[in-house]
Amino acid sequence: MRGGKILTACIFFIIIFSVTALMFIDGYISSYSTRYITDRMDDLPFNKCGLLLGTSKYRAEGGINPFFAKRLDAAADLYRAGKIDCIIASGDNSFVNYNEPRAMLQGLKERGIPAEKIHPDFAGFRTLDSVVRAREIFDQNSITVISQKFHNERAVYIGRKWGIDVTGYNALDWEDADGVPVRIREVFARAKAFIDVNITGEQPKFLGEKIRID
Repeated sequence: MRGGKILTACIFFIIIFSVTALMFIDGYISSYSTRYITDRMDDLPFNKCGLLLGTSKYRAEGGINPFFAKRLDAAADLYRAGKIDCIIASGDNSFVNYNEPRAMLQGLKERGIPAEKIHPDFAGFRTLDSVVRAREIFDQNSITVISQKFHNERAVYIGRKWGIDVTGYNALDWEDADGVPVRIREVFARAKAFIDVNITGEQPKFLGEKIRID
């Protein structure tokens, strides 16, 4: 009986500690990144490239994913406003029938962005990969990352911990039934990012030869 109580107490302590750690990291990354992100275009510095972070074009239940559409809208707005001169479209390309960069390339061209100004990155499997490859492969030490606010906070944190001058431009968020699951996933993604940057020193899955952007 006594052993059972001790085990229960230990489990309870682990749960409380884990939840507290997750909430602390979540808040810390938001606090760290807030000065470097904005939804006001006038506040942004000029950067040669915008880094457009990938997501699925379609929702699981059907229809266009609004996060995808709003990110592409934001990237096109930055280009037309002269805040960036080109776009690195970085995303997952790990399955035959799933290609985020190709979908972003097509969507940006539909929004009037010249094809020669779009540079697909087919090895952006995670946010860390996308941000680090912007420097290591595309040779950009200063970039404007483009996604929703919650995602930009994590991307900016990762990039600046890697010594990259990252600024975030917030695409419009989408408030619907997906909001809670997305936010929960983000809490765990931030914990992983914190561990990757500060403990394990995680590296991008693939690097390779540099790609020159004229």
